[in-house]
Amino acid sequence: MSVSRWGWVLALGLGVAGCRTTGAAGSSDTAQVAPAKQEIEFDAVTVTADLELDKLNDEELFAGGTSAFAANDFKQAARFFGRLVDFHPKSQHRRAALYNAGLAHQRLKEWEEAWLRFSELADAKAGQGDALDAAFRVAETQYHLERYDEAVALLSTLATREDIPVNRRIEARVQQGVCELEAGRTDAAEATLRKALSAYEALSDKDEVDDYFPAQAHFFVGELYRLDYEDVKLDPAKGADKLAEDLNYKAELLLSSQGHYLRSIRVGNGYWATASGSRIGAMYEDLYAQMVSSPAPAELNAEEAVVYRQELRKKIRVLLTKSINIYERTLETAERIGSQSSFVDRTRESLAKVKALLLADAEGEPLPEPPASKDEPHT
Repeated sequence: MSVSRWGWVLALGLGVAGCRTTGAAGSSDTAQVAPAKQEIEFDAVTVTADLELDKLNDEELFAGGTSAFAANDFKQAARFFGRLVDFHPKSQHRRAALYNAGLAHQRLKEWEEAWLRFSELADAKAGQGDALDAAFRVAETQYHLERYDEAVALLSTLATREDIPVNRRIEARVQQGVCELEAGRTDAAEATLRKALSAYEALSDKDEVDDYFPAQAHFFVGELYRLDYEDVKLDPAKGADKLAEDLNYKAELLLSSQGHYLRSIRVGNGYWATASGSRIGAMYEDLYAQMVSSPAPAELNAEEAVVYRQELRKKIRVLLTKSINIYERTLETAERIGSQSSFVDRTRESLAKVKALLLADAEGEPLPEPPASKDEPHT
């Protein structure tokens, strides 16, 4: 039984003991009425004990948890470390066990449990060492629990601390921007991410900062433009002029998004380089899908519609070629640095599909309409 559960039982017990029934007020010569008996029923509570760990002291629990964690047995590690934290409050290993219990739960994607452990240790305002690391971990668990506003507040505190390394401040700022984006606050997200990139660019020695974070920031600025790109719908029913206007605007957003993805690639982080390359190829592929499935504008006659489709085929061929080039370069980069991720797997699949589409176009076959693309969650 947890400490909090025990606390509730004791509080309820005291409340019941304090209940009394008295006689009428002011009747001093009347015998005091005996308290009426009351019965209060509670739901049955099952109390379980970990008998195996009950006989281990804190040194043995810490050793067992450490061994389990090293063996990637995170369920067992969380069990050992959690037992130490809950039942040995004065142990010299308690702080380390608290952090390690949070890590074990995090590896198991048990975000609520991880949040509880890290929260006890975290100090975003002044913490150093484990207390500082735990604060970043708290923000990560809040992200996964979709408590974006709480994560933003905590990360904003970390990002403004002058007493921690610049690498950690930029990390906090980038993660803050990601959480703002997930919360739907796109303007705030862009301002935050650009602030992080400005801080990075201002550094005389960029080796002070892990390349993961500026690459991630560029990627997510690219994501902001990609979301705007997706909001522009090509509707031939609005007429040829409006369709051309929307197509040009959509292409501008694609190029703006591509620019930030390319900047992410240039930073040199393997994960975000392959992610960015995959996104660029996917956007060209998506534009192809929208164009090929779009009917000719209604005001065109039959002859004009034929010309329209011929011109469209030329533009589509260019899009497919660009998509293939980006996909191939992304895979080459991934192979060179040994990167393995879901982005790499999707890039391989997409490359095969786009090559098949380009081959069909070269052979003069009717352009097939590809399946609808699936929205990918932010990474």
